[in-house]
Parts: sequence; C-alpha cells; structure tokens
Amino acid sequence: MTRTHNVRIHHRQTDTYYTVQANEDRYILHTAENQGAELPFLCRNGACTSCAVRVLSGELDQDEAMGLSPELQEKGYALLCVSHAKSDLVVETQDEDEVYEQQFGKHFAKGRVFFGIPIEDE
Repeated sequence: MTRTHNVRIHHRQTDTYYTVQANEDRYILHTAENQGAELPFLCRNGACTSCAVRVLSGELDQDEAMGLSPELQEKGYALLCVSHAKSDLVVETQDEDEVYEQQFGKHFAKGRVFFGIPIEDE
C-alpha cells in the first residue's frame, strides 16, 4: 500500500499557498499540478533549478535530482519535479537565479566567459 502525505507549498513569487495530497510513489510537482497548483518548472527531469524549493519541515526523496549538488541538498534544497514525499512536508519555492548562483556561481567567479575565453568588461 502506498502512503499519502500532506505537502504544503508556498509559492513565494505569487504568495500563494497550496496543500496537496502526495503519494510516495508519485513526483510532487506532477501531483501538485494535477490538484490545481500552478508552480514553476522547466525541464521536469531534475537537471535545472526552475522548480527548486527549500524544505522547511518533513522528508523527501530526490535521488534523481542531478541539478542540485549534494551540498545544496544537505542545506534543504529540493527539486519538486523529481521529489517523492516521505512524510508530511512544508516547502517554499525559491528564486531560480539564487539557486542557480549557489549551484554554479563558483564556476563563473572570474567574470564572463565566451567560448572558454575570459571577457574584459569595458
């Protein structure tokens, strides 16, 4: 028997709250959309940061989240498109640019690059 959990999602960009019933064997984003939630997403395969959330309480499984480093996952970030609820959850959407910067910013710390060549700002 598949367990079902309450997932409360705060969509910060629209200041909207959703509470959905998520089965452990279903992706949270897909489940939320089927229950009327309008949430940010792009790739739907765990490779980008469009559907990133911060887990405020509860547990989830996101083994397929290749778009988030283990360090960000340890800090409580998750990708709803490839996450399964393992308990009741409270999450909030994040600004994609902020998560992207935390994930990849260290690689661009030396300024802009064009085809591997650093570009001087004028």
